[in-house]
This record gives sequence, structure tokens and C-alpha cells, in this order.
Amino acid sequence: MAGAFVEKPPTDFKAFLRERFPDAKNICSAVPEYKGDTKPDDYLKWSDAAQIDVCVVRSPMGIAETGSVLLSEEDLRVNTIAFLAHDIVILLNPEAIVENVHVAYRHPALREKAYSVLMTGPSGSADIGGKTVHPAQGVMTLTVILWPQQAR
Repeated sequence: MAGAFVEKPPTDFKAFLRERFPDAKNICSAVPEYKGDTKPDDYLKWSDAAQIDVCVVRSPMGIAETGSVLLSEEDLRVNTIAFLAHDIVILLNPEAIVENVHVAYRHPALREKAYSVLMTGPSGSADIGGKTVHPAQGVMTLTVILWPQQAR
């Protein structure tokens, strides 16, 4: 789905982000693992999230069958940060990966939130010739890092 997958947390996450996104001036972090330049709460108007170069967020669930991750209003705090940012980095606990969509629909993170979305890589579009263009809309890149959940 044109996303990137990282099997384990980088030892220096800040350096990883700066290397992967060298032109990023505003990294918004919705996770305790990384401070970031801004927080979701800094964006009082939904449209202000367009100022975000890279968004770092944790997903409560991944789906092996589709390569999707779940994001909810609790994870994002401002729903538009996942769609108006240029790039998104998603931390995912490997133990939170379910087998398929049928299991996912029963997951509390999907059922008990007012707003949830399943995201599967940057949007793509193909013409009749079969030439796929990424991204067609939304984030330019999606990076999922397997990162075990820290006890709170």
C-alpha cells in the first residue's frame, strides 16, 4: 500500500525522524515516546493541522490481513492531524496486531470510540494504463514502526 514498515524502534528516534524527513520543520507528536516540536493540542482549529510536516501517533490496533492501522479521536486528539500532515509515523505494539477485519470489528478501540478510522498507506490512484500514483490524497508517506506499548 506504499507505506513503509520498520520492525523495531530506532535507538535514536529523533535522529531517525530527521534522517527520514530532512525537510520537516514541524513534527507533531501525540505520543509520550517523542516530544516533537508541537502537540495536537496546539491546533485549536482543525485546519491548522495543515502546518504539520510529520505527525507521530500511536495506533491501538493493526490488522494483518489488510495492513491497516486504527486511529481514533483518543489517539489523535485532533482528528485532522492524521490527514493534513504531510507524513505520518505510526507506532504500533506488535501484540496489538489482529488477524483480520472480522476480529478488528470486535476490538474495543474500534467499537467504543465516537470517531475511528482504519488507515492503509498513502492513498493511491491508477489510470487505465495501470500506472499508480502515490499519494493521490492525504499524507505523502505512512511509516509504521513496531514499538511495544510502555506501561503507564
